[in-house]
Amino acid sequence: WPVKKIAAGVALVVGAGYLALSGGSVATERAFIMVSVMLVAVLLERRALTIRAVAIAATIVLLRRPEELMGPGFQMSFAATTALVVAFGALRDLEMPRVPYLPRMVGSVFFSSLVAGLATAPFAAAHFNLISHYGLIANMAAVPVMGAVVMPAAVLAACLWPLGLSWIGLWIMGQGLAWILMVATWVSGLPGAVGHVPSPSGPVLPVLALGLLGFVLWQGRARIAGLAAVPLALMIWMGSERPELLITPSGGLIGVLGPEGRALSRPRGEGFAASSWLENYGAPVAQEAAFDRGGLEVAGRMIRANLNGTVVLQVRGKVARRALTGCGGADVLVLDTVVEEPARPCLVLDPVRLSATGAVAGYTGPEGIRLVTAREVTGDRLWTPRPRRDASQEPLMLAKAQ
Repeated sequence: WPVKKIAAGVALVVGAGYLALSGGSVATERAFIMVSVMLVAVLLERRALTIRAVAIAATIVLLRRPEELMGPGFQMSFAATTALVVAFGALRDLEMPRVPYLPRMVGSVFFSSLVAGLATAPFAAAHFNLISHYGLIANMAAVPVMGAVVMPAAVLAACLWPLGLSWIGLWIMGQGLAWILMVATWVSGLPGAVGHVPSPSGPVLPVLALGLLGFVLWQGRARIAGLAAVPLALMIWMGSERPELLITPSGGLIGVLGPEGRALSRPRGEGFAASSWLENYGAPVAQEAAFDRGGLEVAGRMIRANLNGTVVLQVRGKVARRALTGCGGADVLVLDTVVEEPARPCLVLDPVRLSATGAVAGYTGPEGIRLVTAREVTGDRLWTPRPRRDASQEPLMLAKAQ
């Protein structure tokens, strides 16, 4: 009996059933496609774990959901899978002495965790601004329990369910999950368990991915040239330009780069934007702490910043806005309320204009400050056409005060 093929066929059917049962989320669909390609390879008597199998799975995922290419789930899962296939493929060709079963299994878990961790680390750092320093320790303690206890217990619970005895498998499964959670809590509580890094600029991940793919796909000594992309990507990452000024689309929050890092104009409110800005800078402190940093002059609901000679003034609320004369000496005036009033002699960013431009970033230079809007970066999309043109949709032009 072709037991291996029968097992692959049954696994394929069960996997499809689980995919339907789970609701077909993107992550589950991606995992099912990758496993299905390997199971079909078993049915066709082809080697399951090859670069071709990974490429076929990636192609199917991207044909169904092309937007997944830019997501961390796709990048991290295929980076880990590709690295594992290449690493274990290289070991397959090496003549290694026979090793007892238990040390061989421990070494396999260690090696696979190390390879997968190294492969996914740059993508995790780029998307989540985090580096886990002890991920290998956590994997060594948790992965064997997941494979040897949790998953078999889940299958046991499913088999015993018709008899009303699923609680036996679920109890065993709960013990394994409790161990995994305990390991996660212990490792995350170690000193320096997590490091924070700033977000990279656009070219970093493409350069890194293309270089590593070149190392994987090329043959001969020329493949070593692909590794040159790693230090190049790190250099680009370290030199990524950070905006000195950030403005939310509502005008309710601004952030500037001060001597202590990103300083925010309010201790509460606009929490999503505030946390994103601080994480992207690589310093996810509390919003209240970022409010207390230097770089901003706070006078009630008027917040002033001087960026290389360009004065930015944020005024919150209608009362403070009525009390303002002209632009209050500012080159850029940021407002969070909409009131019909005469034009002011400066660049005014109120909710009407910001709704058309999106969030605004400012970069200082010898000639003052250069403002870049979210609309300029993303461009026009079929689902977000540019609003009817009027004065609020004109490009932001800042006349530097002499």
